Amino acid sequence: MSFSKQFLAQMRAATRSLMRRGPSVTRSVIRESVKTATVMRTAGARPAPSTPTPAQKAASNQASYDPFSDMLADLSRIGQPGGNPFNAPPLSTGAGVLGLPGQFIDASYANEAGAREYKVYIPSTYTGTAAPLLVMLHGCTQNPDDFALGTGMNGVAEEHGCLVVYPAQTQQANHARCWNWFNAVDQQRDQGEPSIIAGITRDVMARYAVDAAHVYVAGLSAGGAMAAIMGTLYPDLYAAVGVHSGLPFAAAHDLPTALAAMKGDFRSGHASTKALPVIVFHGDRDTTVHPANGDALIAQRNRHPEETVVVEPGTMPDGHAYTRTVHRLPDGAIHAEHWVVHGSGHAWSGGDARGTYTDGKGPDASRAMMRFFRTAHG
Repeated sequence: MSFSKQFLAQMRAATRSLMRRGPSVTRSVIRESVKTATVMRTAGARPAPSTPTPAQKAASNQASYDPFSDMLADLSRIGQPGGNPFNAPPLSTGAGVLGLPGQFIDASYANEAGAREYKVYIPSTYTGTAAPLLVMLHGCTQNPDDFALGTGMNGVAEEHGCLVVYPAQTQQANHARCWNWFNAVDQQRDQGEPSIIAGITRDVMARYAVDAAHVYVAGLSAGGAMAAIMGTLYPDLYAAVGVHSGLPFAAAHDLPTALAAMKGDFRSGHASTKALPVIVFHGDRDTTVHPANGDALIAQRNRHPEETVVVEPGTMPDGHAYTRTVHRLPDGAIHAEHWVVHGSGHAWSGGDARGTYTDGKGPDASRAMMRFFRTAHG
């Protein structure tokens, strides 16, 4: 295996940090990291070019989508307060409902493309009357409990009587538990992971009373990219889309182009035939997924020729400044929002530090998305 200087430096830093927690923890994390690098080496579909491009060199430390870059970013976060991705709660801890009166229920779904577990939050006010449903797609290295805890979406859903379902990616499908947004088969309706996520959505709709006109999908990072795919492929199933630190539809077709897209060099996507409302959050200091992807998500949608655009700057108390750009239809209804959080990186804005990939100094993305979903019109 050929290790870069950056890998060796980060491995040494990780070792020093982890040794404070004991040699057994250190050995476990390093063993997993080397295993991940081995998977990266053996799983590549094409050989690397002899002279990497500047974009490829710059992308080698990114943390979202291919196993090697995920490993490097994970190592760099070890020792930072609240930043150890190896501490993500296991799937069965129930961390996503700490202090909430609702239920967080385990379930599973399978079709020809594969099987996935998922968790559903049932608010305490649910009585069998049709309720809205939000599909939440986690980012790399995360799981439903971690994502629910970090975003606080179950608490917001409790207030609004909304069901929330969290599909869980498997390590068999992706070693870092990323949704495979960059694979061609996973960018097609009724194929691959889109068919599984749509199947989970319909499974929940069959098990519970759901208002079919108010079904939404949102996600972070790889999950955000997959949310954009779901909204593009299934405009008949979802009424609106939320993308946090994600990428536009069909921004890549394999790992090399995925890394380029994460740096802001992506191919032109295709807008949905139905213009779904979309809300986008992105930190302007995101070095994992370039903020240009947020711009592209807004530009990619089918815009009404007479829409109006209003830019609203703001600042959180003792937190980040932000810019909210609102796109309104001629009747005044909001059709798109683009939130740029100044000074924030690759993290869920306004999130809980007990979860991974969160930044509590930003505006509350979960509340903004829930409000958007309840009020936006297509």
